[in-house]
Amino acid sequence: MANDILFEGDTTVATRYWHKLEEQKDEHKKEPRIQCDLCPRYCALKPGQRGFCYVRANHNGEVVLTTYGRSSGFCIDPIEKKPLNHFYPGSAVLSFGTAGCNLGCKFCQNWDTTKSREMDKMMSFASPEKIAQAAQDYQCKSVAYTYNDPVIFHEYALDVAHACREKGIKSVAVTAGYICAEPREEFFSVMDAANVDLKAFTEEFYKKETGSHLQPVLDTLEYLYHHTDVWFEITTLLIPGLNDSEAEIEAMTQWGIEHMGPEVPWHFTAFHPDYKMTDLEPTPLTSLLRARDIAKKNGFYYVYSGNVHDKLSSSTFCHYCGQELIGRDWYELSEWNLTADGHCIHCGTALHGRFDPQPGRWGSRRQPIAL
Repeated sequence: MANDILFEGDTTVATRYWHKLEEQKDEHKKEPRIQCDLCPRYCALKPGQRGFCYVRANHNGEVVLTTYGRSSGFCIDPIEKKPLNHFYPGSAVLSFGTAGCNLGCKFCQNWDTTKSREMDKMMSFASPEKIAQAAQDYQCKSVAYTYNDPVIFHEYALDVAHACREKGIKSVAVTAGYICAEPREEFFSVMDAANVDLKAFTEEFYKKETGSHLQPVLDTLEYLYHHTDVWFEITTLLIPGLNDSEAEIEAMTQWGIEHMGPEVPWHFTAFHPDYKMTDLEPTPLTSLLRARDIAKKNGFYYVYSGNVHDKLSSSTFCHYCGQELIGRDWYELSEWNLTADGHCIHCGTALHGRFDPQPGRWGSRRQPIAL
């Protein structure tokens, strides 16, 4: 699929993951095309044409990224908002994204930027070095590539991550995991943590509600678990009547235990009507708690509810003795029952994740900033 021609003033850089297609014999397809190989959409682009994501395009016979250095805005968030509950809890993260997306989710809650077809949505320009410096200046533990999927601004994300690493700043990808094998390896080689959206566990849902496929996402999860040191957590947005049945949650979490491991945190979050799904009701807490129970029954140690107010299912408990380790109320931390090296103070069992000796104190603030 593709959209339209490049706009004058785009900030373009060359990309690696594409190839030329053989000459088309169909008389209606005489223009030479190239194929983008970054994600499993494999967009075939004629000259001047954009891919489905809207930010990668055929320019002078090669695929370019048209939004390098251009962001939809910058904001300092609590790391728990990503959501990451086991990656330096309480710390501040500098969040940013661009425009466009390689999925077409009908329930997208960032649709004003991910579905944007107006380049003036991206008002901020920032070099990788400037972003890394801002994270350091504002005492952020990490930078999050979020709001839209960082997979599509691959080259920009990599350069920002390298600049951050030079300053000791961590990189966090918030992604749907819809990426091909070769670029996936390069992308996650510079990431320290990720939250991966596993949107459902049926091909029908992925095809109908997101315009994509399930298997590449499962491949990404297995790759992260078995072939990287990236700390990652999973999020599933439960949508009433579409992906919240007991049978689907059962199959999904059984797959997770068999192909990953019990220490991967899983967040079941509440849907709120938005974008093209304004006719559905919000997800009730009972659905989230039922999914949590199923996941825990199938062996997952750390299962959370999100987008709702429920301290019990938002807090972290020792998987061995059951004592509360980290209390959470929305994005505010309360109890902290860990030793300096991340073990339960009651029984000595290690809590899986990445932890400082003391929790961060950023709290629930959301602070937009200008670079």
